[in-house]
Amino acid sequence: MSIIDRPGARLARFWESLEDKKVRCNLCHRRCIIVNHAYGACGVRYNHEGKLYTLVYGLLTAANPDPIEKKPLMHFNPGAYVFSISTAGCNFFCKFCQNWVLSQTRRERLFGELFTPEEVVHQAIINGCQGISYTYNEPTIFYEFMYDVARLAKKKGLFNTMVTNGYMTPEAIDEIGPYMDAATVDFKGGGNKEFYKKFIGVLDPEPIFESILAMKEKEWWIEITNLVVPEYGDKEDDMRRLSRWIVENLGPETPFHLLRFHPQYGLSDLYPTPIETLEKLAKIAMEEGLKHVYLGNVWGHELENTYCPNCGALVVKRRGFYILEWNLTEDFRCKKCGYRLNFRGRFWGTHKGFFFI
Repeated sequence: MSIIDRPGARLARFWESLEDKKVRCNLCHRRCIIVNHAYGACGVRYNHEGKLYTLVYGLLTAANPDPIEKKPLMHFNPGAYVFSISTAGCNFFCKFCQNWVLSQTRRERLFGELFTPEEVVHQAIINGCQGISYTYNEPTIFYEFMYDVARLAKKKGLFNTMVTNGYMTPEAIDEIGPYMDAATVDFKGGGNKEFYKKFIGVLDPEPIFESILAMKEKEWWIEITNLVVPEYGDKEDDMRRLSRWIVENLGPETPFHLLRFHPQYGLSDLYPTPIETLEKLAKIAMEEGLKHVYLGNVWGHELENTYCPNCGALVVKRRGFYILEWNLTEDFRCKKCGYRLNFRGRFWGTHKGFFFI
């Protein structure tokens, strides 16, 4: 069987023809030049006789409901559920990836179960989800399927969110812009250039900042995460620089999540991020002006909660991905002082009664 006859193969978007049957992929900032019968860096886009194909259209490795807080999106449609989908493959090579079984599977080893856009939207609706999330691996690399699902989801009254490394090109963001509602953009190691080179295989993280500004121009809701890898990606100067950029370009009430590293994949011999390190970096982020700094992968910590920037009252109490108490009005005002917090959408309810709380 030819590679382009495999399940999930379909003519790709965002590429141009070059000489000698080469193509340039313009989906992510790598802009790979791919010779005939070869793959791009993501391992899921393939040049066949001078035409670029995606090999993961609808070839899903996950399809299940999640609390939106798992993405994490804390200030966008809080309490909602999203139907999460993913494929195999990624355009990054993170040595610490938590989902490496999916993301680092490439080329001949691609796997998954075929879905149509209609089936994904139907499953979201019958599972009681209010939106769809493109997540677990980098959604840029299954762009064609994400685009078709997102368009259909909007027609059915669902919202769309993605969890992304931010390396999508401006032209791809421009096309999907009207159909995407929110994005969680994941930094690693504070956006340090040398960290990206050594641990991710990316020469320069600067295009991520450009992508975030393009998303902002499209009026997407944006939350930022940063994975804190001990010893290698926990520098105070990087935290100050990243926090300052967020304040100046997205605003001081932009939700910012510091994620705890757990030993995985190529860094399985490293220790989990000390809580003290996360707390120190959270304090620095707040000193730089950020009002909503959260700790992720640290269940039960006070920085899972939301506090009113004006009076300091506890307005949302959480544990992990789940809302336990809600002390905001319908229009997201603090019930104690009336301050309007930076939320979008609507509140969908608490998670009291779950057996694991």
